[in-house]
Amino acid sequence: MTSQLVALCFDANDPLRLARFWAGVLGWETADDPHEGVTLLPNDDTGFRLRYLPTREKKTGPNQMHFDLTSDSDEEQQRTVARALELGARHIDVGQRPEEGHVVLADPEGNEFCVTEASNTFLADCGFVGALASDGTQEVGYFWSKALGWPLVWDQDQETAIRSPHGGPKITWGGPPVSPKTGRNRLHFDLAPPAHGDLRAEADRLVSLGAARIGTGEPEAGRVAMTDPDGNEFCLLAPLRG
Repeated sequence: MTSQLVALCFDANDPLRLARFWAGVLGWETADDPHEGVTLLPNDDTGFRLRYLPTREKKTGPNQMHFDLTSDSDEEQQRTVARALELGARHIDVGQRPEEGHVVLADPEGNEFCVTEASNTFLADCGFVGALASDGTQEVGYFWSKALGWPLVWDQDQETAIRSPHGGPKITWGGPPVSPKTGRNRLHFDLAPPAHGDLRAEADRLVSLGAARIGTGEPEAGRVAMTDPDGNEFCLLAPLRG
């Protein structure tokens, strides 16, 4: 059995404020978090929750991963952008060209995201959260496909994408050139083995696929800190129950 993607976690200087922003953009509800932080639960086919965890570190550069939000029409794209701006987002320039149809924004803590145009065929069959677009190698796309048991839905010119068999967002990697990693990522995945799975055995399996343990690699407080083949941090949590 493969690990399940439990959550996408954001390091946040103000977790509650950032969670409220994304709750307003996505229309998701907050839920109790067993740890220090704030959790949003999906009300669609996204399949994983969002967690906002406190940190004192400030954002210093572009994130390795960002949301692509979809639009069914030009009017819907405009409404999404307007709603995000009202909630505290701002326009940013990441080198996008005027002829490109997507709108690039940053949330109140500077985390980048895009609102795509209605003509985006790659995300046409996805929900509002269309993709987690990532900077990464072909190798890391292959790793996550095997780690999660999600099939590749794109593998061309060293660009890769995977998607859960149950639907939800695609996770994409743009291939080379990959930006050098300069510190801990502000966004990371939380994984967990299925109920009755074994934390150590699953960590060993992920290592066999190309992951690495951080520090001693021993379970600590019900989790194992790890990195994927590109050096991106993620956590393997104690098995899901129920």
